[in-house]
Amino acid sequence: MYSPSGEDPTTRTGAAVRHTAFTPAGDLIAWTEAAGEGPARVYVHGLGAACAPYHAHVAADPALAGRRSLFVDLPGHGLSDRPRGFGYTLEDHARALGRVLDAAGIRGAEVVGHSMGGSVAVVLAHHRPELVSRLVLAEPNLDPDPPATAGSSGIARYTEEEFVHGGGMARTLERVGPVWRATMRLADPTALHRSAVGLVRGTRPTMRRLLTGLGVPRTLLTGALSPAPAGRAELAAAGVRLVTVPGAGHNIMFDNPAGYTAAIAARP
Repeated sequence: MYSPSGEDPTTRTGAAVRHTAFTPAGDLIAWTEAAGEGPARVYVHGLGAACAPYHAHVAADPALAGRRSLFVDLPGHGLSDRPRGFGYTLEDHARALGRVLDAAGIRGAEVVGHSMGGSVAVVLAHHRPELVSRLVLAEPNLDPDPPATAGSSGIARYTEEEFVHGGGMARTLERVGPVWRATMRLADPTALHRSAVGLVRGTRPTMRRLLTGLGVPRTLLTGALSPAPAGRAELAAAGVRLVTVPGAGHNIMFDNPAGYTAAIAARP
């Protein structure tokens, strides 16, 4: 456990980087904050990413600025700890995210999740509904066994041994683009592989069923350059607001930050 000031590291909220424990052993999940008013807005990154590089520029836009904003690094990613004994399933990540909101004293947050972060946000909202007042999901994984072209499927096809020690991580870094590679190479290989396996496995009921069963306002964003999400009619019938962001692929916040910001700022 890391505690440069000698404080109890289980919850540290006075530093620029804030931490709270997410395992009984005291492993720490980290987040940074921007001060503001109103319901907190919590940003959650995708597989092999980190939160601030993907979302800080969005939160600083005048349309979103002025709200208390949290940028959470999921276990094994960014500034958070990387315990070897942790499962890194979607449920594990959601419980850790819930620990952050508990430690920060937050209820009724607007949660913005990208890719795997969207899946984690759905699981959190299902298990801890008091923590979430709204979901904005950018190209989340809603179904198990995504197409082979998905990043998670490519990582999960390796065994953990092959990925961590047999060159799978290096080969993956070679084939992904420079933006994803910049953060993926900072993620723990074991955590990355287990997170990918958990994402491919999904949840039971599926993330899609969990999402359609939620009572909070929900917005699902898709980049116009990406395939249309499956089951659009079912999602719309369940009250999910579907938004297509022009000129964007999977990383909407980089391809069209103004469109991404506008979709988050729009009231449901």
